[in-house]
Amino acid sequence: MKIGKNTVVGFVAGVVVTVALLTSLPDSPLPVSEATAQKKAEATEWSPTKPYPAHEVYYPGTEELKTDEMRVIACGTGMPQPRLKQAAACFVVELGNGDKFVFDMGEGSYERIMALGIPLDQLNKVFLGHLHLDHAGDFPAFYFTGPVNNRLTPVRVWGPSGVKPEWGTTAWVEHMGKMWAWEEASRGSAVDPRGLKLEVNEFDWTAVNKVIYDENGVKIRTIPAIHGDQSVSFVLEWNGLKFAFSSDTLPNKWWREHTQGVDLSVHECFIPPQFMMEKYGMTPSEAVFVGTQGHTAAQAFGKIMSLTKPRRAVCYHFQNDFDTAPVVQSEIRKTYDGPLDLATDFMVWNVTKDEIRTRMALSNEESFPAPPQRTKQPPDSMKAYKWTELSLSGVDPESAAVTNALIEEFNKRNGTDVKPSLTGIPFQNKQKK
Repeated sequence: MKIGKNTVVGFVAGVVVTVALLTSLPDSPLPVSEATAQKKAEATEWSPTKPYPAHEVYYPGTEELKTDEMRVIACGTGMPQPRLKQAAACFVVELGNGDKFVFDMGEGSYERIMALGIPLDQLNKVFLGHLHLDHAGDFPAFYFTGPVNNRLTPVRVWGPSGVKPEWGTTAWVEHMGKMWAWEEASRGSAVDPRGLKLEVNEFDWTAVNKVIYDENGVKIRTIPAIHGDQSVSFVLEWNGLKFAFSSDTLPNKWWREHTQGVDLSVHECFIPPQFMMEKYGMTPSEAVFVGTQGHTAAQAFGKIMSLTKPRRAVCYHFQNDFDTAPVVQSEIRKTYDGPLDLATDFMVWNVTKDEIRTRMALSNEESFPAPPQRTKQPPDSMKAYKWTELSLSGVDPESAAVTNALIEEFNKRNGTDVKPSLTGIPFQNKQKK
């Protein structure tokens, strides 16, 4: 039988899609108990009109977090090389006591956070492992546009000290304020400015297993990381559960000692140097240094997991694609045979003392800001921000009249009395006469 060219192409494409789907799934799902397996095998009648009682995916905002449960969502698992599929480093941790924490906030992660629909007033605690752009680059946008997106609560940020004072988190925030001074002044005049307050907590990056946060039954400790100095990893403890996040680091003695047996161990893991030459065009020396000295090689990731024995290991910080994932997984399996997930954006883990459940979250690609959690107090924009005469003199009268009519109609519809500010200027002299 003669096989046509289209048939061969279709077969190859089918194999590629199948491999991609397989490699996007968790590598080693937890064993299913006999009772659970039996229950799944039994006939179950679902209503044709009511919601299905069980889902294999996570719909953000639709599931109650139990009082003894931790939920971790990957909002950035990629690299400093921008891509649509994976933002740079960011993990959101939600606890059953109502607390929420953000660990790292690399480029592209802010839009993933917004897609979850979590009110920004509930995301006011940010922990930065180090100040590289792929771990902190979206923080300025998150902070300065927060009030526009209904954040009315001050932001609290924790970050490491510097080898030099000007390299530390306090100086970083001060320079951020100078760089975006006009952004803060102009935006703060248009919306409730209470969200434009920032509490900076700079801690000693050399401290070992030191508590930097202790509130509401939650403790967060830092250990030094090996990544260009002034870098740290975090360990969060709550309700008998532990979450460890490496940020960027080589496997080290502090991680080995202080993350023994944690429930969820999220540690960076790079693609092999050969891939870095092929994908990035790096020279051999670049590929080896970046992939094995400045970061954790896949086999080394596996080794540190074998030494620390977490309930579940999660590798991140690599391009999780159909061709890279099988290789990374194979390399890890040379040194580690425990439960493992190869993270990609919107992967979610629900952690209790009894089980760890890995799923994918279905994000809202057309999200709007979640509602404010407090009553808004908008400022008088004309008093809060001093406009120049040039801008005020340039308002077109005829266009302004159309806008003013629109505002008048808005007031009638909503029972309000909002006065036009800028578009009212061309008519002020006439009103005075």
